[in-house]
This record gives sequence, structure tokens and C-alpha cells, in this order.
Amino acid sequence: MSTPTVIATGTYTLDTTRSTISVSHKAMWGLATVQGTFAAQSGGAEVHDDESASGTVTIGAATLDTANAKRDEHLRSDRFFDTAHHPTISVAVRGATLGADGKTVSIDAQITIRGVTRPQTLTATITETTPDAVTLSTRFEVDRTAYGLSWNWAGMLRGPAVMAATLRFTRS
Repeated sequence: MSTPTVIATGTYTLDTTRSTISVSHKAMWGLATVQGTFAAQSGGAEVHDDESASGTVTIGAATLDTANAKRDEHLRSDRFFDTAHHPTISVAVRGATLGADGKTVSIDAQITIRGVTRPQTLTATITETTPDAVTLSTRFEVDRTAYGLSWNWAGMLRGPAVMAATLRFTRS
């Protein structure tokens, strides 16, 4: 039996130097997986007295790095993220509840990509806590076409994109 995690109430700020956000997607008709990382620009959270939480993480859409400059330029174009008109991706947490095991968090979020906002339910795992910080890790799928990222020359892209994040929040 594990001991439930205790996270102090208060305001937390995303530590962008200790947080990572990545994406992977099947390409080349499912024969290859393209992987990339984003840079988180900002974020914060509020842990309430009832142990629920809310917050926001903002990601620079143009920070996507797949280790291929030509591909990254294409992903920034109006065929994909259209970063000239939609420079950020945001995840707004409307509610987060600590699970009975004290180690998982059920998250009700609104994700905005390319100006389109959709609800998303996530499960995160608390990987580290200190009196003044908490680190969460999550992995979830996103249907890119639901956000207007529908370009798919000759059917090269398959299935959903997989997002993974490890986010460190420090108490303000």
C-alpha cells in the first residue's frame, strides 16, 4: 500500500528548464515515426484546499524541433501549425483531481491548437514531490485533424499524434 502524495495548496509556476514536451507521429505510411520536442513558454497552476487543481501551460508552436530544418519549416507553415497566425499551443486545465492511489491525477483539459479548442481527458503520474515542487508526467494521443492539421500528402501520415510531457511546477 502506497502513501498518498501530499501537495501543498497554493500557486505554482512551471519550471521551463526542468520540463519537457515531445510529440511523435507515424509517417511514411506507418513505416517511420517522426519525433520532436517543443519548448514550454510559460505555465502555472493553483492547488486548491479541496486538493483539486487548475492551471495553464503555453507552448511555442514554432519551437517544434524534429532535427530536420526543412521538415520543421513545413510544420510551421499554414499546412500544419500555421505559426504566423497561431504562435502558441495551450493546455488549460479546468480541473485536476488526485487519484485514490495518491500517485495519479485525472485531468480535465482544454487543448487549443491552431485556434481550435477541444476537450481532452488526461491521466498524469506524480513522479516527484518536495515541499515546494511537484513533477507530473503524462502521455496521451491527439487527433491532429480535429485541430485543422489535415494536410496528408498521399496518405503518408497515419493515426494520432502521441504527446508526452514531464512538467515541473515550483511553489510561488
